[in-house]
Amino acid sequence: MQAFRAGCRLRPPWRALGTNGGLVACTADGMLLANRSGGGAYQNAQLDDYRTATGLELRWRPPVRLTVVASASPAIAGTAGFGFWNSPISPLGQVLPRPPAALWFFHAAPPADLALARGTPGHGWKVASIDLTDVRAWRWAPLAPLVALANRWPALEARIWPRVERALRIAERAIAAPAATPRRYVLEWHEAGARGFIDDRLVFASDCAPRGPLGFVAWVDTQWMIAARDGRFGWGLQQVRQPQWLRLDEILIERISSAR
Repeated sequence: MQAFRAGCRLRPPWRALGTNGGLVACTADGMLLANRSGGGAYQNAQLDDYRTATGLELRWRPPVRLTVVASASPAIAGTAGFGFWNSPISPLGQVLPRPPAALWFFHAAPPADLALARGTPGHGWKVASIDLTDVRAWRWAPLAPLVALANRWPALEARIWPRVERALRIAERAIAAPAATPRRYVLEWHEAGARGFIDDRLVFASDCAPRGPLGFVAWVDTQWMIAARDGRFGWGLQQVRQPQWLRLDEILIERISSAR
């Protein structure tokens, strides 16, 4: 079991990162991750458990349960979230790119377009799963240009993309944005799938889940990204009109039974 609670000091494996004015502060109310208003350089405020002096140490595999008590500012220009991932790429170029894998509560603001599952929006808050490290995902790589072209026609997309979603272990469900009042978020990650809860209400259930290993991450930053099913890609920085923040009152990661 690995836990963080409001008011405590950070000790390994918890590590904080504040980039270009990104603020990480452990307060009596919780761990505050914040970006100041303004534009220009990339800002990021991040808490994770995988960055070490010798490199990345991804410590989590299913079956585990993540519980986070969190709140957030009304609007976040950029991306934010909390959950598990494998740190596949850094906007600052600090790690070599690799195929991504993640299971998390995730937010992206317009003009982002990250709708990987059919029927889900390309921006806003969602629960999402993806794993491009599986050999089944690699088999689709040579066909990626043809798949992107096919996805521009709804009839072809409806036939082809569900097979891609299965191979890449993609599953997404849109959720309401966190509010200033803390709520309890839970991810149950099993080898055969995953479930997500908000205040004990089931909001996500899928038989798709990454294999692992993954590390815990929570962050708020100022970037936007486009990785659309029809082959469009893009990246840029947002103008932050007012300070934006994510507050974590409690984080608990615990091993659980493999039975669902």
